[in-house]
Amino acid sequence: MARTVVIGPNTFKRRSPLGVWLGLPLITLGIYYFVWYYKINNEARRYLTDESIRPGISLLAITLGGFLIVPPFISYYNTGKRVRRMQEHAGIAQRVEPWVGLLLMFLWSLGIFYWQYHLNKIWDAYLGQAQPAIPVPPPAITPGPAQS
Repeated sequence: MARTVVIGPNTFKRRSPLGVWLGLPLITLGIYYFVWYYKINNEARRYLTDESIRPGISLLAITLGGFLIVPPFISYYNTGKRVRRMQEHAGIAQRVEPWVGLLLMFLWSLGIFYWQYHLNKIWDAYLGQAQPAIPVPPPAITPGPAQS
């Protein structure tokens, strides 16, 4: 189940990599993959506040662009670069490699699992910060017998 992460005025989803890669696409006969791809690119646009990121164009590139062969590969690589930029913005040390995600798309579409795993690192960093520290009350001072 997806957890909601609130960062400023935006909400993002922490999704299960296995569910995104295998579970939901099987249940929805592959439709969820396209929904997920649009959503992660939209999350990148909102998180990076980069209006040049066009989730609809990214989706179009992997669907109809497949007839031209090259656009899906460019879109996958650019999505990997966006995830990397998001990680840099969040201060994540171990970052995604866009070309690895692209190559993993050839291997049972494992790039989906790879990108979602790395997106979750970003959201986990914010979830870790979002936990309010519970202040420990100071010990109660009990007055002892008056000393003279």
